[in-house]
Order: sequence, then structure tokens, then C-alpha cells
Amino acid sequence: MAEVIAAWRAAGLPLVHVRHDSVEPASPYQPGGPGHAFKPEALPQPGETVLGKSTTSAFVGTDLETMLTAAGRTTLVVCGVLTHNSVEATVRHAGDLGFRVFVIADACAAVDKRDLAGRLWAAEDVHALSLAHMDGQYATIVDSVTACEAARIVAARRRR
Repeated sequence: MAEVIAAWRAAGLPLVHVRHDSVEPASPYQPGGPGHAFKPEALPQPGETVLGKSTTSAFVGTDLETMLTAAGRTTLVVCGVLTHNSVEATVRHAGDLGFRVFVIADACAAVDKRDLAGRLWAAEDVHALSLAHMDGQYATIVDSVTACEAARIVAARRRR
């Protein structure tokens, strides 16, 4: 994720940082909780947009759609945590709204998840299945090398 953010910044592409401001008392994403702050490698820089959300989708209860539409944005590149939760909800929502979406598979992460039958699914499997759910109808799944190369191509075109 850090490499993608650096590539985006170098290319002068807009970044929107989304933070989960959970209203659930036991959530690690509640303000002040252990999962609330941005990781050091993903810290927003001055001038970059930071949106707080309290649901799984970054479009619910925020100005994200209005902001993107006003700026003429039709394509989103998404990465973050949790693949099977906020990433997938946001990507599905974006797809339903008509945005073209790319998900950077190796810049997202999942955690182990227990199903209703009690089986524990490894984070890698949860991640892979979530990516498979999104691929096609809602998004195109890419890797960070592809995303960074795309940023470099955009930057080169802007310099011409």
C-alpha cells in the first residue's frame, strides 16, 4: 500500500483516505481504539482528503459520491482493510453507482473468519474469496505493480 500511495503522489493523482470511525462500543475502529489511526505507511499528507465513515461502505454517510462526481471522477482504485468488509462494501457500492473500479489485491488485507458452522477460514482464503466476489461485475482486480505502472503512465502523459 505504501508503494501505491507513493506512486500516486509522484504522479499527482488524487488520494482519498478513508478512516472507519465506528460507533460500535467494542469495535477496534472506534475513535481512540487500536485500529482507528492510520498506519504510519499510509498517513495522509497535508492537502489530501480524509473521510471518516461509520458504516462499511465509504459512500454511506459521507460526501464521497458528491465529491467524486463534482471532480468528474469515473474511475476508482481501491486498497485497504478489511478486504471482506469495508473494501468489498465500498467496491460493490461504487460499482452499483456506475464507477469503474480497480482493486489492488496485494494492497488489501483480511483476517481469519469463522463461519456459521464454526469452521475457521484462514485470512488468505477470506481475502481470495472476497476478491473473487468483486472481480468482474464490480471491479477489476490488479496487483500493486500494475497499479504503480498505471500511475507512472498517467504522470508521463501529463508531462507531454
